[in-house]
Amino acid sequence: MSVAAEAEALPGLALAPIGRRLVRFLTQPIPGFLPLATADPEAFRRTLRRGDVVLVEGNTRIATAIKYLTQSTWSHAALYVGPIPGRGESDGEPHALIEADAEHGVVSVPVSKYAASHTRICRPVGLSEGETQKVADFALARIGLSYDLKNIADLLRYLLPTPPVPSRWRRRMIALGAGSPTRAICSTLIAQAFQSVHYPILPSPESIEHAMRVLSSAQSGDAARYRLDEIRHIRHYSLFTPRDFDISPYFAIVKPTIEIGFDYKKVDWARLDADPPALNPPSP
Repeated sequence: MSVAAEAEALPGLALAPIGRRLVRFLTQPIPGFLPLATADPEAFRRTLRRGDVVLVEGNTRIATAIKYLTQSTWSHAALYVGPIPGRGESDGEPHALIEADAEHGVVSVPVSKYAASHTRICRPVGLSEGETQKVADFALARIGLSYDLKNIADLLRYLLPTPPVPSRWRRRMIALGAGSPTRAICSTLIAQAFQSVHYPILPSPESIEHAMRVLSSAQSGDAARYRLDEIRHIRHYSLFTPRDFDISPYFAIVKPTIEIGFDYKKVDWARLDADPPALNPPSP
């Protein structure tokens, strides 16, 4: 049976043999592709605060499908909750991130897992310490839930080969999965955590009605209506993707290099040993 056929017959149990085979296939790295890390690992670690959403550019088969459907660099998201008592690596590094992993379900992991990856830190603004802790507690309480393998089975359909899917349908194709309260996908888990304290991720339809009316004067009415319908459609937590935290007007983008004190005057540019050749004068 082909992998695609197995996806159609995928049972609902996370530990089913077919499910395990499918997960192993989709979580394999793509040979020769390694996203470039843009921040120093130590700067990345020092910059993180409780409640930060860490977006990751993955290099696996499932990451390829997510990036295609969302037309985004980001294929995965994790929530920073701070060092978790009793959870850590054998070398003593504490676990501080919560994520929904296709192979292991909702788990805690150390920051070092993504320190060398291409990442983006998205920080909520205005939450009190107590509210931030509630967001963290929401995610912590879900450690051990299984990953929604129905989501993986559906994503597989858009991997081999990559289909010419119209952009207006891609968002709805991400609204996959069984919807079980005992299962999760990465961005769904984090969206639920923030919605538990009524923190928005994308604007409500009411707040952009005026903007859409202005927009409609510059482009077709159909295009303006589509944009409004799109935002209305993705408000439910099951429809959020990693990209939404990046474009959200309610999350600040935090750059570790800048946060730790960037001074462009201290950049040590590579210099040529020899003087550059003189430019030839223009011919008369």
